[in-house]
Amino acid sequence: MVVINIKVISDAVCPFCYVGKKRLERAIDLYRRSVPGGADDRFNISWLPFYLDPGSSKVGIPSLERMAQKFGADRSRAIIAHIRGVGATEGIDFTYAGKAGNTRDAHRLVQLAKQKETDGSTDLENAVITHLFRSYFEDGGDITSHDDLVAAAELSGLDGPEVRAWLSSGKGGVEVDAKVDDAYARGVSGVPHFIINDNIEIGGAQDVQVFVEKLMKARREA
Repeated sequence: MVVINIKVISDAVCPFCYVGKKRLERAIDLYRRSVPGGADDRFNISWLPFYLDPGSSKVGIPSLERMAQKFGADRSRAIIAHIRGVGATEGIDFTYAGKAGNTRDAHRLVQLAKQKETDGSTDLENAVITHLFRSYFEDGGDITSHDDLVAAAELSGLDGPEVRAWLSSGKGGVEVDAKVDDAYARGVSGVPHFIINDNIEIGGAQDVQVFVEKLMKARREA
């Protein structure tokens, strides 16, 4: 059995981070079915924070409005159409009904999940990431809203009142900011960014086959 550790640098309002997550999952499934002995290998996927727009509002702004502010009406419509098309191929319904804004609190929620994981498991943070993406991109959630963050946390198995107290306290912020600085220092300027076994890197939401090839390379070098 080979253990493959995958770090994903991501931001909660990055649509291609959601796409990349889906493609990585499909790649792991294909790897398990096609690589001799691959079914026995173990994958540990951990998530690291990134701020695409660190100065963004701490109060949610409708996603469509934010896109128009950044890119203009015509360009934003074209970008959204493209993202929706890509999402559809991965089973993602990008509704653009959510509210965008500062993602530091969302990352702090992931940090709480990390601190509760034991025995090397990353299952809890992956559950939180899944529900954060689904809430914001598909269910019209507000990425800045503590109510919506708590709801995602509860769906992941965390205790709602504990999460609300954590978010209100500011805890985890220092750790999150330090990890974002680490990503900048590494030269990461866009997300998603995948790091496999600390030495194989993939920039962007690449095709499934690219992920499979890199996972096979990691296996050979393990």
